[in-house]
Amino acid sequence: MATTTYHSRSNSFPSQSHPAIESVEDHLCRLRADSESTSVCAKLASLRNLHEGINDLIQMPSIQQTLSHENWINELLEGSLKLVDLCALSREIVCLTKESVQGLESSIRRNKSETATSADISAYVASRKQIAKMVNKSIKNLKSFNHKSTTDNELWKMMKEAESHDSSVLKSVLILLSGENEKSSKTSWSLLSKFTTQNSRVYSESGAEDLSSLNIQKSTKNMDSKSMLKKLKSSEMTIQEIEEGLEALFRSLVKNRVSLLNVLSH
Repeated sequence: MATTTYHSRSNSFPSQSHPAIESVEDHLCRLRADSESTSVCAKLASLRNLHEGINDLIQMPSIQQTLSHENWINELLEGSLKLVDLCALSREIVCLTKESVQGLESSIRRNKSETATSADISAYVASRKQIAKMVNKSIKNLKSFNHKSTTDNELWKMMKEAESHDSSVLKSVLILLSGENEKSSKTSWSLLSKFTTQNSRVYSESGAEDLSSLNIQKSTKNMDSKSMLKKLKSSEMTIQEIEEGLEALFRSLVKNRVSLLNVLSH
């Protein structure tokens, strides 16, 4: 597969190869090569590793000098703030999802009935509708990201490609938490088109995870409690993994933002 690389050095990078630069390039290459079946949790882990590499990159004196003399550092800061906010909202949504699942599980166990009561299911469905509204609003807010190229600077392009991967994976997380999948979504998604080659993929599927069982309907009457608990428990385990992945990514995004702010303040 053809990939975008940044081996042509300019004043953005040291003239000699550096491990920090090679690490970021390697992580970006892996993200471009991710298949559609790669799980969301695996993608979140890849993003965390990418941002750890970016933070190491920002600590390099030559990179700090470049950033301090470029007006587009403010663009990077604006993008980083939006990503931090989006990741924080995604964490809130996953927390609400986990609470709603655990609440229904507790209700079923407490009632000790063969089926969940209509009141329990109605409360759960209401919670899922609230979560769906939050997901839809979050996805609409993704349109505010500016991925248009304003410079051919290699460092800027590398940072903006990372931002594109972030927003694309977080969108996948949100769709997964809604209980839907991206194949059924009619909204086109091409955030990476400006920063990857023609053959590169966007994240068109939610990966190996499946949370469609979260969308229990009010009309559910015939599902026995054991079957429902099994499905909910399976979903809860996936949600827990996503929550841990989002937490690690959030910390990395905040760390990168602090590093950029430190460059700007000196």
